Order: sequence, then structure tokens, then C-alpha cells
Amino acid sequence: MAGPQCCANPPNLNPASGVGHVEKLGGLSTYVTGSTHSKLGVILISDVYGYEAPNLRKLADKIAAAGFYVAVPDFFYGDPYVVNPERPIQAWLKDHGMDKGFDDAKPVIQDLKSKAKVVVQLAKGEFIKAAVLCHPSFVTPDDIKVVEVPIAVLGAEIDHLSPPSLVKQFEEILTAKPEVDAFVKIFPKVSHGWTVRYNVEDAEAVKCADEAHQNILEWFAKYVK
Repeated sequence: MAGPQCCANPPNLNPASGVGHVEKLGGLSTYVTGSTHSKLGVILISDVYGYEAPNLRKLADKIAAAGFYVAVPDFFYGDPYVVNPERPIQAWLKDHGMDKGFDDAKPVIQDLKSKAKVVVQLAKGEFIKAAVLCHPSFVTPDDIKVVEVPIAVLGAEIDHLSPPSLVKQFEEILTAKPEVDAFVKIFPKVSHGWTVRYNVEDAEAVKCADEAHQNILEWFAKYVK
């Protein structure tokens, strides 16, 4: 069940944020940033607040500046979560299931291949080359067991959705799969959502987010070639 951390620190959505632009990819409105001549593609999947979150777009721009073509699709079809007691997060989630997101990602990847010189092949095998999970939600050990591509898991010390004990389970499972390279890290003194829902005026929060962003960049640089 989703807890309060899932919705903590909601961003002020801004459709004009970022240095990129919005276009249709795979039928979805998508924030894209970076050079279309890049041979390296990254898809960022938002949290419940959607693809107009400024910090998320800032992360996309940061990854693009490292040489990647980055796409942030609107998997919620213009319906990001809004704190509303008449439509709690559990009700909103029923309209935005993870299975549909998985299916929606496939045409986005295909469109990326045709619109840009992107070489991309979701983390269960044939669709992508590598994956990064930042403060994951609703991910289970069974999910991790079937991962087939290199994966990095960035966890938070203060996280009721994916507590350190669960992230450690992920690490044990991945350690037992030597054929799948993995990087698992638990960040101290941070809470669920710290990589994209941080306070830009809090120097310590920015520092922690930047450290995670650097880990993300290093992982993509290593495997998305």
C-alpha cells in the first residue's frame, strides 16, 4: 500500500521547465532533451507527479549534457497525481497500473529508434541495455529475480516503501546472479523521493541528489553504448 512518503514534497509542475521540448513519441507527449544525433538513448520514468516536474526535467537535461538523448514520457496521459482527499493515491493508482506503463513504453522505444540515431534494445531482457531504480516503489524481490540487464538500485535510509532491509534483499538476489552486473547503494539520512523531489534551496538536499545523479550518469555511461 502507498504511504505518505510516496506523495511527500510534491513539486510545482511546470510545462515550460527544462531546456528541451515536448513532442509525441509512441503516441505519448514526451519531454525530450539532448542531441538527436546521439547514439545513446535514456528513458526516464517519472514518479506519481508526472513528467512536468522541474527537478525531473533538470535531471533529464543533466543526463543529456553527458551525451545522451533523453525522453521523459507522460505515462499518465495528462493526469498526474494531485493531492485530493476525494481521490486518494490508492484510487489514482488503479487508473495508472504498472502493466500499462510497461506496454506504453514499448512504442516509445520504437519511436526513439526511428526519430533519432538511438541504440536501445524494459530490464527483463530485450528492450533496454541497463536500468536504474531510484527509491523504488512497489518493486518486489520476485521482480528483481527476473532482471536480465545491468541494474543499479539507489535506496534511501528513510524509506517506508522500499526500506533498507528490502533493498538489501535486492542486493542479495543480484549478488547470486553473477551474469547480471548490479550496483546497490543506500544513501544515509535521505528519504523516499530524494533524487527528484528535493528542495533546491537546501544545500544538503541538493548535494545528496547530485551524488545520486552522478551514480546514474556513471551507470549509463558504463552500459549504454
